[in-house]
Parts: sequence; structure tokens; C-alpha cells
Amino acid sequence: MKALILALVSLCVLNGCATIVGHESQHVTIDTQPPGARFVIQDETGQIVAQGTTPKTVVLAKSNGSYFGKKNYQVMLERPGYVPQTLPLTERVNLWYLLGNIPLGGFPGWLLVDPFYGGMYQIQPGRLQHTLSPVGARG
Repeated sequence: MKALILALVSLCVLNGCATIVGHESQHVTIDTQPPGARFVIQDETGQIVAQGTTPKTVVLAKSNGSYFGKKNYQVMLERPGYVPQTLPLTERVNLWYLLGNIPLGGFPGWLLVDPFYGGMYQIQPGRLQHTLSPVGARG
């Protein structure tokens, strides 16, 4: 019984809820109309982290490993005959981080575990759908 209580206390102190439930990476789908656009995804440092042709699902990291180090991404889309576009992917704090840590004692998860891991964030949109504009089109 003591071992069970010790394990539960350790779980509360050493883990954050977003870390338990969330993941350090996320699948994001890049889709365009018309399909077949070339895309490049860069992170906040300008490093290319994914590229391909739409539609495609890529896996993106949610943390850079630093304290509260959420990632930021830019998606560049281009296709011959269409206006090139650059669109942001943003990260927001998820509900597991905000509310899920309460039953686990709160502060260890909020301040010590989840801020390093990335499970506390959610990349939005999880499915980037964008309609490309033809060159010379009037809007």
C-alpha cells in the first residue's frame, strides 16, 4: 500500500497533465485547392523542417526544448500560375495544460514539467486548407 501511495505522489509531483496526455509533436495536414502546390515549412529560426507537395501530412515538434519554448512555423505555398502565399501555423496552450494539472497538484505540472515538453501546446490549424488565387485574378 505504501508503494502505491508513493507512486501516486511521485506521479503528482513529477509529471504534468499535458505531458501525460499530450505529445511532443503533432501531425499537421497541408492541403490546397487546387492540389499539387509545393510547400515549405520553416520554424522560427528559418530552418526548413518539412517540405513536399499538397496534400500531405507532416509531423512538427511543439517545443524547442527551452522553458516555455513553443515553436512557430511559416508555411510557404507556391504553384505555377498561382500567387505564392505564406501562412502562419501558431501554437496555443491546450486545455489539458490549463485544467488537467489541477487534480495532479497543479504547480509542478504547470511550472516544472509541461513548459519543457511541448505537450502543453497545440499547433493550429491542425489541417491547413487554403485556396490558391490564380495570377491576374480579380477579387
